[in-house]
Amino acid sequence: MSEHRRPVQFDSAWFEQFEGDVDPALRTQLAHDTATALLTRVRSGAGSEESKRVLQRIQLLAREDGIDSVAELWSQAPEHSLPGALWRIHLVSTMIAQRTDETATLFTAGVSRLETVDAAVAGVETPTGPEQMVELSDKILHGVFAGDFALALERSASFCRVVASGALETADELDALDDDRATELTRKARTLIEIAQDFERCAQLWRIDDLH
Repeated sequence: MSEHRRPVQFDSAWFEQFEGDVDPALRTQLAHDTATALLTRVRSGAGSEESKRVLQRIQLLAREDGIDSVAELWSQAPEHSLPGALWRIHLVSTMIAQRTDETATLFTAGVSRLETVDAAVAGVETPTGPEQMVELSDKILHGVFAGDFALALERSASFCRVVASGALETADELDALDDDRATELTRKARTLIEIAQDFERCAQLWRIDDLH
């Protein structure tokens, strides 16, 4: 496992509100235990009414509150771990929930810029607007807690790469007009690329039963 690394900031104050200052060594075991317990509880009863209710609460949380104390607990976990993967899922869901319009715009820009299958893998309907972004967030969370976990991680990785590409495209367009905004978007793209790489690695580990 690589040296512990937390995602760099998306743009400043927005990401800082989720940053914790607790020694990660003191919370590692609890982070792993809660991540495993939540995933096991929901997935073991996939299809049951209770499981559906839990999943709906998780989706509602991501859409309205963005994050809770349990997800924040995972924020200190290594990136290539189960709690680390779930933390990054929450980050992506929160970004979609809180910046839906911007994310849809960047995704659309990224689709036109990338010559890869990432847009198809992400599973976003076109034309892409705020409603499609919310639907994607729900699809990802459903995959994490009730479907193919590795596929959900790969879908998240593709989504991050497309949005990162759109952010870089927009940054290039704004470079001579708004240097601060261009810098912010470049930093955001860099963060999303890192998170996409983490998702891909976690998917690989999950498939060999080595994501803990």
